[in-house]
Amino acid sequence: MDPATDTPGAPADTMTDGLDRDALATPLARKVDLVRESLADLDGAVIAFSGGVDSSVVAALAHDALGEDAVACTAKSETLPAAELHDATRVAEEIGISHQIVEFSELDDPAFVANDGDRCYHCRTMRLGRMYETATDLGIETVCDGTNASDPGEGHRPGLRAVEELSVRSPLLTHDIDKAEVREIADAYGLSVADKPSMACLSSRIPTGLEVTEERLTRVERAEQALRERGFSQFRVRDHDGLARIEVSPDELPAALDPDFADAVADRLREIGFDHVTLDLEGYRTGSVSPDEDDEDDEIDEGDRVNGGDAPEGGTDSPVDLGRTYPRGGR
Repeated sequence: MDPATDTPGAPADTMTDGLDRDALATPLARKVDLVRESLADLDGAVIAFSGGVDSSVVAALAHDALGEDAVACTAKSETLPAAELHDATRVAEEIGISHQIVEFSELDDPAFVANDGDRCYHCRTMRLGRMYETATDLGIETVCDGTNASDPGEGHRPGLRAVEELSVRSPLLTHDIDKAEVREIADAYGLSVADKPSMACLSSRIPTGLEVTEERLTRVERAEQALRERGFSQFRVRDHDGLARIEVSPDELPAALDPDFADAVADRLREIGFDHVTLDLEGYRTGSVSPDEDDEDDEIDEGDRVNGGDAPEGGTDSPVDLGRTYPRGGR
């Protein structure tokens, strides 16, 4: 680290970083400067890091401002897909920030397992608690997260209550940087996650009121991996107590309706442990099983955004059963 350019408190325009500042409109560039200046005043910061676009931008800004005194920290648990942990490690390397992985289990908390409307509050409290433990071990006082200015107005967000109660610093929110601007900044940094679809934790696939168990989390993760391997990018596999309800984005729906896909995926998901496999004709949307938030915030910590309330436990109106034989033209 060059003490002439990278020491905490250095003016934003002298910091060495990978940001293409010219790619940002002047008002957004000024917001970026203010975030980095505020972070540079700290002795250090631990960033709650999922590897999603929000926390990655905060990590990049903190690394610019603090150098070695910025540490990205990822909490590994049963609700974090292995692929997401791998991505977090890779993106931390892109940024060049020190990265620590800590482990805990949400399943140790009966309140989380019960899966009520405050599930995300319990999860976030535990995750951020591990962040503070890591910060204490490192002699750092501040924990930052990726909450952005779009998050507070997005409906029921119990996880944000934990952020406030634990006095976590949210630099994107403080400086009024919304989700679209976060992606602009990520693109200006050249981060590979700039356009990454949001990714909520695996427990968001389980309807509110149905217990979160390791068995359910595991089969959801394996089912979604099967879809990912077939090229789908924006989707969810909802676990309705043994019934898999697949949601894909509207532009990917034709591929999901392909007979060969239906046969192969139905067989695969039954092997994984589902009793029935359905395709939701309404497609991917947030809020179809839970009153919690999905896909914004720090991508990995929240549940499903309000969008018409809970779906019946058996699914939404008229899903296609991929395990049933339907008449198919040309066959």
